[in-house]
Amino acid sequence: MADFSEILSTFQDFDEADREWLHLLVADWQVIADLSFADLLLLLRRKDGRYVVAEQCRPSTVMSLLTEDVVGDLLPEDRTAELDTAMNSKKVLRSNKMRTIGKVTVCDVYAPIRHQGKTLGLVARETNMATRESNGRYEGESINAGKALFDMVTRGRFPYSDSVLNQRHNARVADGFIILTADGIVRYASPNAISCFRRLGSVETMPGQYLSEIGTSLIQQNDPLPESLPLVLTGKAAVDSELVVNRSAVSMRSLPLYGKEGRVGGIVLCRDVTELRRREKELQTKDATISEIHHRVKNNLQTVSALLRLQSRRTKSEEVRKELEEAQRRVQTIAVVHEGLSQTADEIVDFDKVIANLLKLSVDLATTSDQKIAISYIGKFGMMPAQDATPLSLVLTELVNNAVEHGFEGRKSGHITISVGRGGDNLNVVVEDDGNGYDTESKAGLARPSGSGLGTQIINTFVTNDFGGTVRWGPRRDGGTRVVINIKLRVAQKTGDKSL
Repeated sequence: MADFSEILSTFQDFDEADREWLHLLVADWQVIADLSFADLLLLLRRKDGRYVVAEQCRPSTVMSLLTEDVVGDLLPEDRTAELDTAMNSKKVLRSNKMRTIGKVTVCDVYAPIRHQGKTLGLVARETNMATRESNGRYEGESINAGKALFDMVTRGRFPYSDSVLNQRHNARVADGFIILTADGIVRYASPNAISCFRRLGSVETMPGQYLSEIGTSLIQQNDPLPESLPLVLTGKAAVDSELVVNRSAVSMRSLPLYGKEGRVGGIVLCRDVTELRRREKELQTKDATISEIHHRVKNNLQTVSALLRLQSRRTKSEEVRKELEEAQRRVQTIAVVHEGLSQTADEIVDFDKVIANLLKLSVDLATTSDQKIAISYIGKFGMMPAQDATPLSLVLTELVNNAVEHGFEGRKSGHITISVGRGGDNLNVVVEDDGNGYDTESKAGLARPSGSGLGTQIINTFVTNDFGGTVRWGPRRDGGTRVVINIKLRVAQKTGDKSL
């Protein structure tokens, strides 16, 4: 199926403002389709005079006539004359003949799309006439409201260019709607809309009452009062708001209705979002609890790290002191990961930020006062879950610590480069240093797959057993050591990876 933006780009006579207007229209015309119980088509006239379907909208309140997508299709040439007449009309044009689709009789009505004095195209409303049989008050009010919005397209009053459509859960026609007069008096309220206000605690009969008075009468002293609420309850502006009282929440959106002489009323869509807000609150509480747990774990690990540091200072054995300092560094590595997790509601961390802090700390601890070791990065790790971030942090700090302690032993300066390549859940990391060389580090015991040191065991355990990956040590081309790690992240595919 063709794409709306792609089709729109082929019409060179449209400027940026025209395209934006058409995008606003298709972003907000679902309400017209739902109220009218009809399918909508956006028709644009090509240079050859033929009309193409640029976008379509099916109603969610009745069965659609459009069983297949028609975007990109050309309308039959025998309809071109009627469509040209509609384009030149200054008001909504009803087709002078019915069409038959299968066993269904269809009525076509066209609204020329006006914007800044220009006619951009047509909105065709295709109505299954069977839906107009035996209509009650609900259907009648809904259809009339839909027609009012449809008429506004021809006067450039719909879509609403200044509307606020960023609410978390916009109300829909099927959830409930209220028809207001120009003074804000309820002329009709659908059963679902009445139920929404009953949930808030209202016991009044809504028709004939000011909606603003009904709404404000429910608000208690400490209840939240959004600034946009008065505008919604009076139907004076195209804005969203939410009324939260009596432990219930109703999301509302107002749609002002404009006639030839100005505003003639409004539609207020209502949706009971009490359960949604309850679940959101539970999730917020859960996220806060998880963040607090990570914060406390970090504090506890830092306490352990401090105890190890104190113990290392008191020992008289140089070998024991060194081992305690290594243990302190490893505990601190895990603590930094939990610190990153405590600052987000998700169980993922920005690993590039975490590892940069960790490796800088590792280098500072391992270098002597007169050494200057720099680290640079090529590529990005991206977002990573704690299940992967913690062991990978330990692996990289072990490699960097080994390079500083053995590769740059007796040297005043050095450079370590970490290159990252990530595709899906596959991660390739290359750690290179321009130190004393592979032979020097290999003799130190770490740069060997069969090494017996604790650092070697940590690397092999996490890379081979946990990640199912491989580690290769070797000499760097221009001198120094090169370590290549290939691993498969265990839960990367579940995190909405931002690095891809």
